[in-house]
Amino acid sequence: MNPSVSNRLLYVITVLIWGSTWFAIEFQLGTVAPEVSLVYRYASAAAILFGWCCLKGLRLKFPLRNHLWFALLGLLLFGLNYVLAYRAQVYITSALTAIAFSTMVWMNIINARLLFGVRAGRRVLFGAMLGIIGIVTLFAPQIGDLTFSDSVFLGSLLAAGGALVASFGNMASQRAQKAGLPVVPSNAWGMFYGALFNGAVAIYGGHPFNFEWSAGYVISLVYLSVFGSIVAFGAYLTLLGRIGAHRAGYSMVMFPVVALILSALFEGLRIDATIIIGTALVLAGNLFVLGEGRTKHETGSKPEAEPKPERPACSVAKTKILEAET
Repeated sequence: MNPSVSNRLLYVITVLIWGSTWFAIEFQLGTVAPEVSLVYRYASAAAILFGWCCLKGLRLKFPLRNHLWFALLGLLLFGLNYVLAYRAQVYITSALTAIAFSTMVWMNIINARLLFGVRAGRRVLFGAMLGIIGIVTLFAPQIGDLTFSDSVFLGSLLAAGGALVASFGNMASQRAQKAGLPVVPSNAWGMFYGALFNGAVAIYGGHPFNFEWSAGYVISLVYLSVFGSIVAFGAYLTLLGRIGAHRAGYSMVMFPVVALILSALFEGLRIDATIIIGTALVLAGNLFVLGEGRTKHETGSKPEAEPKPERPACSVAKTKILEAET
């Protein structure tokens, strides 16, 4: 991701794209098993990213220890968390799934503290609390009539497990970036390993690798592969490396708000008091988490320097030849 892109723009890109993927995912559910659709999504995204890296001369050869990080990213960010999320919606509504995944902002805060010793300040903690209250308020009408059956309990556990896995993926990505691994090549390899993992799960589950040629499935798959995977993950993980997981993770609270706004615009969703109040709480929390006037204690450390863009491989090779000649 271009280092000149501002954090606010990265945040907006992440929220708008991932907030809109809720609609795209609906077109993926049906004829093709979710695990198989995830294989198509991340295999195509990885192929595009590999092509982009070759075009731009970005390094793709890494030692084995780096591939262990890439495989971990594939498992946590592009594999297991999505399998759990998709399967959760077999048992529970998307509203409950949204609430479960919005708790990832707290998981990131706790994991960042336990794994990296990064403390979230009062503004971040208060903003996260407002955001979760806002999400519960938004979806209160949809969950009010639910009974706490065994299937609902199982679905809730799957969704919470998916959020926890994704949070650990956030920690792994932040650690990889601190070790100097570039975002775009890391995502390319991570999505490649994620596609392999999803493929293994699909084979183990006995799901056929069929394909649906309807316009809805194909268009949604292209959108999820290019924008939902390449662009959104590139923006989010870059943001995560710059401002930390505990603040970048608040975007998870913003996704359902974007989805509701789009539903109101295109699906005739009626705007009522709960939507207005819930949205107001989420946006207020957003101001606390990402607002101006942050102190060093709120971020846990001094801001990191902007990463320098990688030099093309051919340029590096030419420099080494000239050095050898001299």
